[in-house]
Amino acid sequence: MRNLKLTIAYDGSRYKGWQKQKDNDLTIQGKIETVLSKMTGESILLVGCGRTDSGVHAENYIANFHTKCALSPNEIVDYLYEYLPEDIVVKSIDEIAERFHARYNVKSKTYVYRINTDKFRDVFNRKYTYHLADKLNLREMKSASEVLIGTHDFQSFTNLKSRDKSTIRTINYINIGEQDGLLEIEVNGNGFLWNMVRIIVGTLLEVGKGNLKPSDVEKILNEKKRWEAGPLAQAKGLFLKDVQY
Repeated sequence: MRNLKLTIAYDGSRYKGWQKQKDNDLTIQGKIETVLSKMTGESILLVGCGRTDSGVHAENYIANFHTKCALSPNEIVDYLYEYLPEDIVVKSIDEIAERFHARYNVKSKTYVYRINTDKFRDVFNRKYTYHLADKLNLREMKSASEVLIGTHDFQSFTNLKSRDKSTIRTINYINIGEQDGLLEIEVNGNGFLWNMVRIIVGTLLEVGKGNLKPSDVEKILNEKKRWEAGPLAQAKGLFLKDVQY
């Protein structure tokens, strides 16, 4: 039995996230599994590096699966390229150690949120950036982001309702930069709760607009109440940029 690792790019605009659902196959996992199962004649189960929300994109999503298929990695890449929809591309496949697990072996993930800050929305890039023409105070946003660095209870920054799961996570860094009307907020951490990155972005944007102060973000973190934090940023601006193992 071979263990194969996939590096995948996808436009999440028309999908209900990564994870396969029972009532439909309009998920990234569902689409790829269907093609792989047809190719191998096996019932393929893809293990993904994590969930991505409906509408969220990925530049380098990692998944793995086990198979007895004798085709080479390049042949499988070519097959997937031919039969997958145009908005999903498997960029590479590597034969990996039997024990490799795309989710359990993750050390950190990097997400990037992209915001078009020009006066007008970009008609050609509107599905991949959030348009916000407000003048933002980047210095205050950077100051607020520093509060979130480190290991904290991020209960205020998730829509997760379950009390059984830990809400403690570690943020390694948050980079904020703007160039030519494109603002990028890059967040790296050891793992993320449901909607966590989008709520962090929504909160930092409130700081940038002057509706919150950096000191308020520390209070929000300590209060552990979702309604204290900023709004949920739109999914279309968020990309899974990289996964570190």
